[in-house]
Amino acid sequence: MKTRVLLSALLLTTALSYAQQDAQFTQYMYNTISINPAYAGSRGAMSIFALHRTQWVGLDGAPVTNAVSINTPLNESNLGLGISLINDRIGPTRENTLSADLSYTVPTSETFKLSFGIKATANLFDLDVNKLNPVDDDPSLHDYHNKFSPNIGAGVYYHSDKAYVGLSVPNFIETNRYDDNTVRIFKEKINYYLIAGYVIDLNNFAKFKPALLTKMVEGAPLQVDISGNLLFNDKFVIGVAYRWSAALSAMVGFQVSDALYIGYGYDHETTELNNYNSGSHEVFLRYELFNKNKKMTTPRFF
Repeated sequence: MKTRVLLSALLLTTALSYAQQDAQFTQYMYNTISINPAYAGSRGAMSIFALHRTQWVGLDGAPVTNAVSINTPLNESNLGLGISLINDRIGPTRENTLSADLSYTVPTSETFKLSFGIKATANLFDLDVNKLNPVDDDPSLHDYHNKFSPNIGAGVYYHSDKAYVGLSVPNFIETNRYDDNTVRIFKEKINYYLIAGYVIDLNNFAKFKPALLTKMVEGAPLQVDISGNLLFNDKFVIGVAYRWSAALSAMVGFQVSDALYIGYGYDHETTELNNYNSGSHEVFLRYELFNKNKKMTTPRFF
């Protein structure tokens, strides 16, 4: 028996799932492979990435996300390969998403390349019924323990050392997490992404990069992220971002060495949720292994 109490208990999960279908990252531009498989191998080095995000600190059941990935070009071919794992926890739910990405790049001019990518994903969805405390136990909910669902996605990525634009759909298959035929609690919907950015040389010491991310998904408002980052002396990055009608963010980063980059981001909520949390925190590191003949002389800004 499906109860009203149970539906109320899942209200937070419902709201979060429709507002935030895919795991959300403020500093997505450093881990673009998570939303666009065509990015795999585009940096010309083996890139290892790890991120931890704690969202809406102080709000019970708020999202906590951990992500790790590795992507690399394959020898001297035009192919790139990537593997990523995302663990996303929201309220009584937990998702583990393992993805494999394959890209193919075609030079279109002396400076620009066009990359095509495909993504294959395996998702494990878990609902902890012990956190719901329903008045009347619903036996069907016990079936949502590590529920497996596959998916596929694709993307294109047009880029040079100073500019990029990308279109992608990470998941083409819509999957019902829970559906009682009258009230759909959670459904994985198709997310459409458009990203773009451009690096402007201000002088020999500083570079400025404005960037844009838009995400469209049925049942949720259009998400628009606008950011601007300044890179000083090819070492230190400081920036701000605005997520339309959602949050204002600050970002800092440091190129510790040619191989290692670390970054931190803070989100200040601009909605009524600001009354119930103390913001969101995001920290990441990226480590890159370069071919001896292709060592990076200056860090690429994305």
